[in-house]
Amino acid sequence: MDLAAKIEAILFWKAEPVSLKKLATWLGTDPDSVKQGLTALENALQGRGLTIVQTDDEVMLGTAKPLSDFIATLAKEELTRDIGKAGVETLTIILYQGPIARADIDYIRGVNSQFILRALLIRGLIERVENPADARSYLYKPTLALLAHLGVSKITELPEYEAVRQAIETFKQDTPAAKEEPPQTP
Repeated sequence: MDLAAKIEAILFWKAEPVSLKKLATWLGTDPDSVKQGLTALENALQGRGLTIVQTDDEVMLGTAKPLSDFIATLAKEELTRDIGKAGVETLTIILYQGPIARADIDYIRGVNSQFILRALLIRGLIERVENPADARSYLYKPTLALLAHLGVSKITELPEYEAVRQAIETFKQDTPAAKEEPPQTP
């Protein structure tokens, strides 16, 4: 596989901005080679439905400009639909455990939550904030608009707040991955 294809696969998989430095690390190359790969990918995407969206130090896949109105129409239709069981499940985890990392949401749900999180972000129900413990990742938390919609003035007013938080913590501790002992160093 050439570098452009690898970059495309990473950007598709992440579905969020990725730093050029991170791409270089993952690909085992230097930032200049990543920039060349991005140029090749951008050329390969000409006339297609995707494009490269880039700032000085981050890059992601985005919708090609000629299709932006079409995608906007689809997004509006999606926003009028029910968020579904997966959306409610993810929203509950964020409400009772947030701010929380996507990896932790995925772990609790047992599935990739990337697209559900995106839908909740678009609807303004959650927001993404920088992780103070790791500037390379984000945390998700409920928006004030969501709390107002739920009729609570603070998160602790949610129904059975402490009991639900404790049940989630117990679940996380009782899962097989949590019980595995870390390898012992000699």
